[in-house]
Amino acid sequence: MDAIRFHVEEIRFAERNVALRLPFRFGAATVTACPQVYVKARIRFADGRTAEGCAAEMMIPKWFDKNPALTNEQNFEQLRFALRDAREAYTAEPDAQTAWTHFASNYAALQSRARAKGLQPLVASYGPALIDRALLDALCLHSGTSFAAAMSGNLCGIDIAGSGLADDLSGFDMPGFLAKQSPRTRIAARHTVGLADAIDDSDASPDAPADGLPTTLQAAVQRYGHTHFKLKLCGNTAQDIDRLQRIARVIDGRAQLVTLDGNEQYADADAFATFLDRMLSTPTLWKLAQKTVFVEQPIRRDAALQRDVSALGKRIPLLIDESDATLDAFVQARALGYTGVSSKSCKGFYKSVINAARCAQWNAAAEKPRYFLSGEDLTMQAGIGVQQDLALVAWLGLSHVERNGHHYVNGLAAAPEAEQQALLRAHPGLYETSDGAARLAIREGQLDLSSLAAAPGFATGKPGAGISWDAMRSVY
Repeated sequence: MDAIRFHVEEIRFAERNVALRLPFRFGAATVTACPQVYVKARIRFADGRTAEGCAAEMMIPKWFDKNPALTNEQNFEQLRFALRDAREAYTAEPDAQTAWTHFASNYAALQSRARAKGLQPLVASYGPALIDRALLDALCLHSGTSFAAAMSGNLCGIDIAGSGLADDLSGFDMPGFLAKQSPRTRIAARHTVGLADAIDDSDASPDAPADGLPTTLQAAVQRYGHTHFKLKLCGNTAQDIDRLQRIARVIDGRAQLVTLDGNEQYADADAFATFLDRMLSTPTLWKLAQKTVFVEQPIRRDAALQRDVSALGKRIPLLIDESDATLDAFVQARALGYTGVSSKSCKGFYKSVINAARCAQWNAAAEKPRYFLSGEDLTMQAGIGVQQDLALVAWLGLSHVERNGHHYVNGLAAAPEAEQQALLRAHPGLYETSDGAARLAIREGQLDLSSLAAAPGFATGKPGAGISWDAMRSVY
């Protein structure tokens, strides 16, 4: 499949407020509402024809930049800057480029400008992450091809050699790697248990919504049939051990796989080692520990890549998430003993592809596979955001993905009825109508992705994806 060059003619943004039905706490932050941004991009080809594509993403406060001095609104403005800055860069390019070179030629400059404003690298990645998805959606719709077919055929034109972005892959057969990917049609939804979540009826909040949907972990397991779980840690060993024991009583009979997420709450490797010692020596956590396959970002990002953690990594695999801020972060982390890295749409799908390629290259040279990519994106909401992330992890071949924004938000209740019905028609296996709104359909802990594999575009199906653009807040 030949890569197609195009100009980026216009990029527009709109927002929709999303209220959480349950508060979600991770680390020191508790979120009750935030905006979801939608991107619409128009591209122009050499023959004068144009195509439009779109993308969407939540604007989660206190994750991209966890500075407690910043308000949520200041966090949102950081992300809006990243979007505007990327738009200015992409639309100012004088020459037609491939989808890949639009990203690659702007990566360093966007990171540099964000750094000059005191912004985190994760913030800088947010703008191009959304715009790149919208551009690929437009390109796929123009070509009449699905995301999976476009990626396997390298319609983006991914070319590591000479880009300066991943020199460690200069000898890697990227076209061959892309071509052999085959999208999954089902994936396990890994249910996150946040630090404010009720475990069972004994600690259910009297203020919990009476909307018919689960408000406790126990109720969520009963309704959705979950078998995969992600458990948040607070960084206090005694509190974490006590909470894990309560969770274990609910999931021990169902859990097939468990991951732990430190969310940067442990000050250093020694503090996390103390927790690990306690967890592995607590008899009531034996079953849970046997099912735990990795721990995500236990150490705060300013210390996580400052010290070798190989000894810890031999006891339990460690994955970087917040520390995966730049394209070379996984290479640095590997040298220190980390073996996993997150795939997160807000970091950019090209980063996921590059890190998946690294895992393939490193594992091919190892005695046994050690390096892995994991889908870690709690906040994705029903609609184009979750569809694009699921299309990505399905094409990458992942068997499970963190996926429970539906637990904290009442499905597509914030969207007009016409938009909800459009999604139900386009993806009847992925969505269902229940308790007054369209929402993800999770059955026996699994998501049906069959409609995404064949959908034209980047999991959109058609231009605009049925989104009610006129029902959203101002374009900026």
